Amino acid sequence: MRTSGAKRSLTSMESMNMSYMDPKTVTLIGIPGLKHVQFWIGFSFFAVCLVALLGNIILLIIIPTEHSLHQPMYIFLAVLAATDRGLCVAIAPKMLAIFWFGFYSMAFDACLAQLFFIHALQGMESGILLAMAFDRYVAICDPLRYTSTLTPFILVSMVLVVAIRATVLIGILPILIKRLHFFHSIVISHSYCEHMAVVKLAAEDIRVNKTCGLFVGFTILGFDMIFILISYILIFQAVFRLHQKEARLKAFNTCTAHIFVFLEFYILAFFSFFSHRFGHVVPSTHILLSTIYLLVPPALNPIVYGVKNKVIRKRMAWLFFLNH
Repeated sequence: MRTSGAKRSLTSMESMNMSYMDPKTVTLIGIPGLKHVQFWIGFSFFAVCLVALLGNIILLIIIPTEHSLHQPMYIFLAVLAATDRGLCVAIAPKMLAIFWFGFYSMAFDACLAQLFFIHALQGMESGILLAMAFDRYVAICDPLRYTSTLTPFILVSMVLVVAIRATVLIGILPILIKRLHFFHSIVISHSYCEHMAVVKLAAEDIRVNKTCGLFVGFTILGFDMIFILISYILIFQAVFRLHQKEARLKAFNTCTAHIFVFLEFYILAFFSFFSHRFGHVVPSTHILLSTIYLLVPPALNPIVYGVKNKVIRKRMAWLFFLNH
Protein backbone atom coordinates (compact mmCIF):
# COMPACT_ATOMS: atom_id res chain seq x y z
CA MET A 1 0.00 0.00 0.00
CA ARG A 2 2.85 2.36 0.97
CA THR A 3 4.62 1.62 -2.35
CA SER A 4 1.40 2.24 -4.26
CA GLY A 5 0.91 5.55 -2.43
CA ALA A 6 4.50 6.58 -3.16
CA LYS A 7 4.02 5.76 -6.86
CA ARG A 8 0.84 7.83 -6.98
CA SER A 9 2.64 10.74 -5.27
CA LEU A 10 5.57 10.48 -7.70
CA THR A 11 3.19 10.35 -10.68
CA SER A 12 1.35 13.40 -9.34
CA MET A 13 4.62 15.33 -8.93
CA GLU A 14 5.76 14.38 -12.44
CA SER A 15 2.38 15.46 -13.82
CA MET A 16 2.67 18.81 -12.00
CA ASN A 17 6.19 19.36 -13.33
CA MET A 18 5.13 18.39 -16.86
CA SER A 19 2.30 20.95 -16.71
CA TYR A 20 4.95 23.69 -16.70
CA MET A 21 6.98 22.21 -19.54
CA ASP A 22 5.93 23.66 -22.90
CA PRO A 23 2.59 24.84 -21.45
CA LYS A 24 -0.41 24.84 -23.75
CA THR A 25 -2.32 27.46 -21.77
CA VAL A 26 -1.64 30.40 -19.46
CA THR A 27 -3.86 32.12 -16.91
CA LEU A 28 -4.36 35.88 -16.95
CA ILE A 29 -5.66 37.05 -13.58
CA GLY A 30 -6.44 40.64 -14.56
CA ILE A 31 -5.42 43.23 -11.94
CA PRO A 32 -3.83 41.59 -8.87
CA GLY A 33 -5.14 43.07 -5.65
CA LEU A 34 -8.20 44.53 -7.38
CA LYS A 35 -10.00 41.35 -8.47
CA HIS A 36 -12.97 42.25 -6.27
CA VAL A 37 -13.55 45.52 -8.16
CA GLN A 38 -12.21 44.75 -11.63
CA PHE A 39 -15.74 43.90 -12.80
CA TRP A 40 -16.60 47.60 -12.33
CA ILE A 41 -13.21 48.80 -13.64
CA GLY A 42 -14.11 46.92 -16.83
CA PHE A 43 -16.91 49.41 -17.55
CA SER A 44 -14.44 52.32 -17.50
CA PHE A 45 -12.13 50.54 -19.93
CA PHE A 46 -15.11 49.53 -22.09
CA ALA A 47 -16.17 53.19 -22.34
CA VAL A 48 -12.62 54.23 -23.31
CA CYS A 49 -12.47 51.44 -25.95
CA LEU A 50 -15.86 52.48 -27.32
CA VAL A 51 -14.71 56.10 -27.69
CA ALA A 52 -11.44 54.94 -29.29
CA LEU A 53 -13.13 52.61 -31.78
CA LEU A 54 -15.87 55.09 -32.69
CA GLY A 55 -13.49 58.05 -32.99
CA ASN A 56 -10.93 56.24 -35.11
CA ILE A 57 -13.55 54.66 -37.38
CA ILE A 58 -14.99 58.15 -37.97
CA LEU A 59 -11.52 59.44 -38.90
CA LEU A 60 -11.12 56.51 -41.30
CA ILE A 61 -14.43 57.50 -42.92
CA ILE A 62 -13.80 61.25 -43.05
CA ILE A 63 -10.16 61.42 -44.24
CA PRO A 64 -10.51 59.28 -47.42
CA THR A 65 -13.79 60.96 -48.44
CA GLU A 66 -12.81 64.60 -47.76
CA HIS A 67 -10.60 65.88 -50.60
CA SER A 68 -9.19 68.80 -48.56
CA LEU A 69 -7.71 66.27 -46.10
CA HIS A 70 -5.70 64.43 -48.77
CA GLN A 71 -2.47 65.86 -47.36
CA PRO A 72 0.51 64.02 -45.83
CA MET A 73 -0.38 64.99 -42.24
CA TYR A 74 -3.90 63.56 -42.51
CA ILE A 75 -2.79 60.49 -44.43
CA PHE A 76 -0.46 59.75 -41.50
CA LEU A 77 -3.38 60.48 -39.16
CA ALA A 78 -5.50 57.90 -41.01
CA VAL A 79 -2.72 55.30 -40.59
CA LEU A 80 -2.50 56.24 -36.90
CA ALA A 81 -6.29 55.79 -36.59
CA ALA A 82 -6.08 52.32 -38.19
CA THR A 83 -3.24 51.40 -35.82
CA ASP A 84 -5.16 52.63 -32.76
CA ARG A 85 -8.26 50.71 -33.82
CA GLY A 86 -6.17 47.55 -34.18
CA LEU A 87 -4.67 48.11 -30.72
CA CYS A 88 -8.13 48.28 -29.12
CA VAL A 89 -9.23 45.13 -30.95
CA ALA A 90 -6.06 43.30 -29.84
CA ILE A 91 -6.42 44.07 -26.14
CA ALA A 92 -10.07 44.78 -25.26
CA PRO A 93 -11.98 41.50 -25.95
CA LYS A 94 -9.83 39.26 -23.74
CA MET A 95 -9.39 41.91 -21.05
CA LEU A 96 -13.15 42.47 -20.75
CA ALA A 97 -13.76 38.70 -20.82
CA ILE A 98 -11.46 38.43 -17.79
CA PHE A 99 -13.07 41.33 -15.93
CA TRP A 100 -16.72 40.49 -16.61
CA PHE A 101 -16.95 36.73 -17.22
CA GLY A 102 -13.91 35.29 -15.44
CA PHE A 103 -12.44 33.79 -18.62
CA TYR A 104 -8.89 33.68 -17.27
CA SER A 105 -7.46 30.88 -19.41
CA MET A 106 -5.76 31.56 -22.75
CA ALA A 107 -3.86 29.33 -25.17
CA PHE A 108 -0.12 29.94 -24.92
CA ASP A 109 0.23 30.51 -28.67
CA ALA A 110 -2.74 32.91 -28.60
CA CYS A 111 -1.01 34.77 -25.78
CA LEU A 112 2.15 35.10 -27.92
CA ALA A 113 0.03 36.28 -30.86
CA GLN A 114 -1.61 38.94 -28.66
CA LEU A 115 1.83 39.95 -27.37
CA PHE A 116 3.08 40.36 -30.94
CA PHE A 117 0.12 42.41 -32.18
CA ILE A 118 0.03 44.72 -29.15
CA HIS A 119 3.75 45.52 -29.24
CA ALA A 120 3.93 45.67 -33.06
CA LEU A 121 1.03 48.14 -33.18
CA GLN A 122 2.71 50.18 -30.43
CA GLY A 123 5.86 50.23 -32.54
CA MET A 124 3.88 51.31 -35.60
CA GLU A 125 2.21 54.09 -33.62
CA SER A 126 5.62 55.37 -32.51
CA GLY A 127 6.89 55.31 -36.10
CA ILE A 128 3.83 57.18 -37.40
CA LEU A 129 4.35 59.87 -34.74
CA LEU A 130 7.92 60.26 -36.06
CA ALA A 131 6.60 60.53 -39.63
CA MET A 132 4.14 63.21 -38.49
CA ALA A 133 6.96 65.13 -36.79
CA PHE A 134 8.96 64.98 -40.03
CA ASP A 135 5.90 66.28 -41.90
CA ARG A 136 5.69 69.28 -39.53
CA TYR A 137 9.45 69.86 -39.82
CA VAL A 138 9.31 70.05 -43.65
CA ALA A 139 6.11 72.16 -43.60
CA ILE A 140 7.59 74.79 -41.26
CA CYS A 141 11.35 74.67 -41.92
CA ASP A 142 11.31 74.07 -45.69
CA PRO A 143 7.79 74.94 -46.93
CA LEU A 144 8.80 75.60 -50.55
CA ARG A 145 9.91 71.97 -50.94
CA TYR A 146 7.01 70.46 -49.00
CA THR A 147 5.11 68.99 -51.96
CA SER A 148 8.25 67.83 -53.75
CA THR A 149 9.61 66.17 -50.58
CA LEU A 150 6.48 64.41 -49.32
CA THR A 151 5.32 62.82 -52.57
CA PRO A 152 2.83 59.91 -52.59
CA PHE A 153 5.74 57.49 -53.20
CA ILE A 154 7.64 58.85 -50.17
CA LEU A 155 4.51 58.63 -48.00
CA VAL A 156 3.86 55.00 -48.94
CA SER A 157 7.55 54.17 -48.45
CA MET A 158 7.57 55.73 -44.96
CA VAL A 159 4.47 53.81 -43.89
CA LEU A 160 5.89 50.54 -45.25
CA VAL A 161 9.23 51.09 -43.46
CA VAL A 162 7.39 51.78 -40.19
CA ALA A 163 5.26 48.63 -40.59
CA ILE A 164 8.17 46.38 -41.62
CA ARG A 165 10.42 47.67 -38.82
CA ALA A 166 7.77 46.98 -36.17
CA THR A 167 6.88 43.55 -37.61
CA VAL A 168 10.48 42.33 -37.87
CA LEU A 169 11.78 43.68 -34.54
CA ILE A 170 8.73 42.73 -32.48
CA GLY A 171 8.53 39.36 -34.28
CA ILE A 172 11.83 38.41 -32.60
CA LEU A 173 10.27 38.55 -29.11
CA PRO A 174 7.71 35.68 -29.36
CA ILE A 175 10.26 33.59 -31.30
CA LEU A 176 12.72 33.92 -28.39
CA ILE A 177 9.97 33.04 -25.90
CA LYS A 178 9.18 29.87 -27.87
CA ARG A 179 12.74 28.63 -27.29
CA LEU A 180 11.96 28.53 -23.54
CA HIS A 181 10.53 25.20 -22.42
CA PHE A 182 10.40 25.25 -18.60
CA PHE A 183 8.17 27.64 -16.66
CA HIS A 184 7.87 27.96 -12.88
CA SER A 185 4.33 29.33 -13.27
CA ILE A 186 1.66 29.73 -15.92
CA VAL A 187 -0.17 32.52 -14.07
CA ILE A 188 0.35 35.99 -15.60
CA SER A 189 -0.41 38.85 -13.21
CA HIS A 190 -1.75 41.05 -15.97
CA SER A 191 -4.88 41.78 -18.00
CA TYR A 192 -3.14 41.10 -21.32
CA CYS A 193 -0.01 39.30 -22.55
CA GLU A 194 2.90 41.71 -22.15
CA HIS A 195 6.44 40.68 -23.12
CA MET A 196 8.18 40.90 -19.74
CA ALA A 197 5.16 39.54 -17.87
CA VAL A 198 5.40 36.34 -19.96
CA VAL A 199 9.21 36.15 -19.92
CA LYS A 200 9.32 36.32 -16.09
CA LEU A 201 7.34 33.07 -15.90
CA ALA A 202 10.29 31.11 -17.33
CA ALA A 203 12.42 28.90 -15.10
CA GLU A 204 15.38 29.20 -17.50
CA ASP A 205 18.00 31.82 -18.30
CA ILE A 206 16.08 34.81 -19.69
CA ARG A 207 19.00 37.24 -20.14
CA VAL A 208 18.72 37.01 -23.94
CA ASN A 209 14.99 37.79 -23.77
CA LYS A 210 15.54 40.77 -21.46
CA THR A 211 18.41 42.12 -23.55
CA CYS A 212 16.45 41.72 -26.77
CA GLY A 213 13.40 43.40 -25.21
CA LEU A 214 15.53 46.39 -24.19
CA PHE A 215 17.18 46.51 -27.63
CA VAL A 216 13.82 46.45 -29.44
CA GLY A 217 12.35 49.03 -27.06
CA PHE A 218 15.20 51.48 -27.52
CA THR A 219 15.50 50.79 -31.27
CA ILE A 220 11.85 51.74 -31.76
CA LEU A 221 10.75 54.04 -28.93
CA GLY A 222 14.17 55.50 -28.15
CA PHE A 223 15.13 56.14 -31.78
CA ASP A 224 11.76 57.70 -32.61
CA MET A 225 11.66 59.89 -29.50
CA ILE A 226 15.17 61.26 -30.12
CA PHE A 227 14.40 62.21 -33.71
CA ILE A 228 10.99 63.69 -32.79
CA LEU A 229 12.73 65.87 -30.20
CA ILE A 230 15.35 66.94 -32.77
CA SER A 231 12.54 67.77 -35.24
CA TYR A 232 10.81 69.99 -32.69
CA ILE A 233 14.01 71.72 -31.62
CA LEU A 234 14.55 72.67 -35.29
CA ILE A 235 10.86 73.62 -35.67
CA PHE A 236 10.94 75.90 -32.61
CA GLN A 237 14.15 77.54 -33.84
CA ALA A 238 12.47 78.25 -37.20
CA VAL A 239 9.28 79.52 -35.53
CA PHE A 240 11.10 81.92 -33.18
CA ARG A 241 13.06 83.34 -36.12
CA LEU A 242 9.79 84.54 -37.68
CA HIS A 243 9.38 88.29 -37.24
CA GLN A 244 5.60 88.52 -37.12
CA LYS A 245 3.87 87.32 -33.95
CA GLU A 246 0.83 86.12 -35.92
CA ALA A 247 3.04 83.99 -38.17
CA ARG A 248 4.73 82.45 -35.12
CA LEU A 249 1.38 81.63 -33.50
CA LYS A 250 0.00 80.16 -36.73
CA ALA A 251 3.09 77.97 -37.23
CA PHE A 252 3.05 76.81 -33.61
CA ASN A 253 -0.71 76.14 -33.76
CA THR A 254 -0.18 73.58 -36.56
CA CYS A 255 2.01 71.54 -34.17
CA THR A 256 0.02 71.64 -30.91
CA ALA A 257 -2.13 68.56 -31.60
CA HIS A 258 0.90 66.47 -32.53
CA ILE A 259 2.89 67.71 -29.49
CA PHE A 260 0.03 66.69 -27.18
CA VAL A 261 -0.27 63.23 -28.78
CA PHE A 262 3.53 62.81 -28.70
CA LEU A 263 3.77 63.68 -24.98
CA GLU A 264 0.87 61.46 -23.88
CA PHE A 265 2.25 58.50 -25.83
CA TYR A 266 5.90 58.64 -24.77
CA ILE A 267 5.44 59.64 -21.12
CA LEU A 268 3.10 56.70 -20.52
CA ALA A 269 5.22 54.38 -22.72
CA PHE A 270 8.47 54.95 -20.86
CA PHE A 271 6.81 54.74 -17.46
CA SER A 272 5.32 51.36 -18.37
CA PHE A 273 8.56 50.17 -20.00
CA PHE A 274 10.92 51.03 -17.13
CA SER A 275 8.63 50.25 -14.19
CA HIS A 276 8.23 46.65 -15.39
CA ARG A 277 12.00 46.15 -15.66
CA PHE A 278 13.62 48.30 -13.01
CA GLY A 279 10.92 49.79 -10.81
CA HIS A 280 9.22 48.66 -7.62
CA VAL A 281 5.74 49.87 -8.50
CA VAL A 282 2.74 48.16 -6.88
CA PRO A 283 1.53 45.54 -9.46
CA SER A 284 -2.04 46.86 -9.54
CA THR A 285 -0.79 50.41 -10.19
CA HIS A 286 1.58 49.26 -12.94
CA ILE A 287 -1.12 47.20 -14.69
CA LEU A 288 -3.70 49.99 -14.49
CA LEU A 289 -1.24 52.53 -15.89
CA SER A 290 0.05 50.22 -18.63
CA THR A 291 -3.56 49.50 -19.69
CA ILE A 292 -4.32 53.24 -19.64
CA TYR A 293 -1.20 53.76 -21.78
CA LEU A 294 -2.56 51.32 -24.38
CA LEU A 295 -6.19 52.50 -24.43
CA VAL A 296 -6.25 56.22 -23.58
CA PRO A 297 -4.10 57.57 -26.49
CA PRO A 298 -6.29 55.81 -29.11
CA ALA A 299 -9.34 57.43 -27.46
CA LEU A 300 -7.78 60.90 -27.18
CA ASN A 301 -6.15 61.12 -30.62
CA PRO A 302 -9.41 61.49 -32.63
CA ILE A 303 -10.69 64.02 -30.08
CA VAL A 304 -7.49 66.11 -30.17
CA TYR A 305 -7.31 66.20 -33.98
CA GLY A 306 -11.08 66.60 -34.28
CA VAL A 307 -11.07 69.67 -32.03
CA LYS A 308 -8.07 71.22 -33.81
CA ASN A 309 -9.23 70.70 -37.40
CA LYS A 310 -12.31 72.59 -38.60
CA VAL A 311 -13.04 70.21 -41.51
CA ILE A 312 -12.90 67.10 -39.30
CA ARG A 313 -15.00 68.87 -36.65
CA LYS A 314 -17.70 69.80 -39.18
CA ARG A 315 -17.78 66.33 -40.72
CA MET A 316 -18.04 64.75 -37.26
CA ALA A 317 -20.97 67.06 -36.49
CA TRP A 318 -22.59 66.12 -39.81
CA LEU A 319 -22.18 62.41 -39.08
CA PHE A 320 -23.95 62.85 -35.75
CA PHE A 321 -26.68 65.09 -37.25
CA LEU A 322 -25.51 68.07 -35.22
CA ASN A 323 -24.91 70.39 -38.14
CA HIS A 324 -28.09 72.35 -37.36
